[in-house]
Amino acid sequence: MAAKYTKGIAGIWLEEAQILKATRKVRESGFTKFEAISAYPIHGMEEAAGIKRSWIPYVAFTMGLAGLAGGLALTYWTSAVNWAVNVGGKPFFSLPAFVPIMFELTILLSALSSVGALFYACGIPRMDPPVIDPDLSCHKFAIFIPHNDNGYDEAKIESMFKELGATEVKKTEY
Repeated sequence: MAAKYTKGIAGIWLEEAQILKATRKVRESGFTKFEAISAYPIHGMEEAAGIKRSWIPYVAFTMGLAGLAGGLALTYWTSAVNWAVNVGGKPFFSLPAFVPIMFELTILLSALSSVGALFYACGIPRMDPPVIDPDLSCHKFAIFIPHNDNGYDEAKIESMFKELGATEVKKTEY
């Protein structure tokens, strides 16, 4: 399966404060499909890039509720319906005894669905992804603007990146 990558322009910066300022400026310029690339989270980047709240917590919560309901159904079915054994006069269904099972299934389904949703949202695994700059994984930062973004003009973007302190501007794929 061949991955689909988009052509565009990438600007590379060396300082965290510069990339944050550049991200704000790119968003204010009307670009909406750009990517800010960093090796680690930068405080304030979500606001600067206009990133909306993720939908992954809703998946985790929903699947956590499904795990809780599944654990309750499993324990009820096995102890009160399918294998009803009277042990010392205790009730067939005793909720406190089944809390650990319900808790574990809640956590299991919530965690697995979060990881699956994250992989789906990020498009992981990406086979043989393009490399804008090998140092983006350690000490450099980049902004990539795809060719299909609003108001894409190579000369305008290149001059804007240079004005914002980019050390390098590349035509590339991402």
